[in-house]
This record gives sequence, C-alpha cells and structure tokens, in this order.
Amino acid sequence: MPSHVRLQFDPVRGRYAVLAPERVYWPDDIAFDILKLCDGERTIAAMSATLAAEYAAPVETIEADVMEFIQQWMDLRLLTP
Repeated sequence: MPSHVRLQFDPVRGRYAVLAPERVYWPDDIAFDILKLCDGERTIAAMSATLAAEYAAPVETIEADVMEFIQQWMDLRLLTP
C-alpha cells in the first residue's frame, strides 16, 4: 500500500478499514484476505496459490479474481505495483 493508505482495525465495528485521504473502504472478508497477502514480496501466483488452498478452490479461478481485485484497487490508488 502507498504511504498515504493504511489498514486499520475498527474496534467499534469489529472490522478492518482501509483509510485513504478523505476516503474509507470496508473490505469484505475475501478482500481482507487478499490485502493481508499484499506484502510487496509475494507474486500474484503465490498469493493465488495460498488462497486456493485456504478456500479449496481452483487456483485459476482465484488468480483471475485476485488480479481483478488488485487492478481495481490500483485504479483507486490504494495499491501500488
């Protein structure tokens, strides 16, 4: 995540929020699982393999979903390459 974006737990709602200047995003459980894996070192393939094992789903399906999610969040400038 860029320096102006942070992931923070909201104890009142019991959920994580993504905070950006003048914006707040409430990722669902799957989005949060993807964000946890975005550490700048893992590849999309590695993240997809981890999630495919966790969700017992085909890695090809997961990889397409991960790529779509990451692209959407990059378009919003919430993630950087």
